Amino acid sequence: MPRFAANLTMMYTEHDFLDRFAAASADGFEAVEYLFPYEYSAAVLRGLLDDHGLRQVLFNAPAGTWESGERGLAALPGREQEARSGIDQALEYAAALGCPRVHVMAGLVPQTEQARCRGTYLANLAWAAERAATMGVEIMIEPINSRDMPGYFLTRQADGHAVVQEVGAANLKVQLDLYHCQIVEGDLTATLRRDIPTGRVGHLQVAGVPDRHEPDLGELNARYLFDIIDELGFEGWIGCEYRPLSGTSEGLGWLNDLRGHSA
Repeated sequence: MPRFAANLTMMYTEHDFLDRFAAASADGFEAVEYLFPYEYSAAVLRGLLDDHGLRQVLFNAPAGTWESGERGLAALPGREQEARSGIDQALEYAAALGCPRVHVMAGLVPQTEQARCRGTYLANLAWAAERAATMGVEIMIEPINSRDMPGYFLTRQADGHAVVQEVGAANLKVQLDLYHCQIVEGDLTATLRRDIPTGRVGHLQVAGVPDRHEPDLGELNARYLFDIIDELGFEGWIGCEYRPLSGTSEGLGWLNDLRGHSA
């Protein structure tokens, strides 16, 4: 059975953020992810992980002014110093939290600026991967669908893998979100069979399509996809990055069924 991490940004929002760790643990999760930790000290977050027997498996580097609509800095010319300072901050948190991977967001880029921004993106990722390698941390990049995030620099899986190959750092990986991939290009089974064996996929995420609720709500055959992931021997984590339709715990029937099936 695949290993699932609760995304505490989207799940358990019926609780205050710091109470979500206990709620996830009570539902049997052994790992968590979320967007950003920086509102809280690393010591506070580490204490919550330890208190509830949880592992931190992913979070994002600072992504600019999120409240104003920014969605990352790594591909933005002229923002290199800010991007790299944020990556250093993220790596400090990763060390304190024992987190093995950090997602570095590219940013929103006009179509006419794609070529110029790609050079900035590659340079920043190479720098980030080199810094992270000394700490045993992987840098993630994620193709994101343009319906939810119009103008995002990276949208397709093949483009993400091309970036990873061009940078050539062993600790630079693709974060394959099945929700985003289904919306942009579909053919998830073929994508999983093609990309997981390359070793370039470092993390998976899942949500139902089209409404980003539980994985078993909508057009995905989640059980089938999880079987494929198992068959391929993926040893990483699957982040549950979805918005529960009602209560988080009440919507975990899909996961409890999987647990029962693998018992």
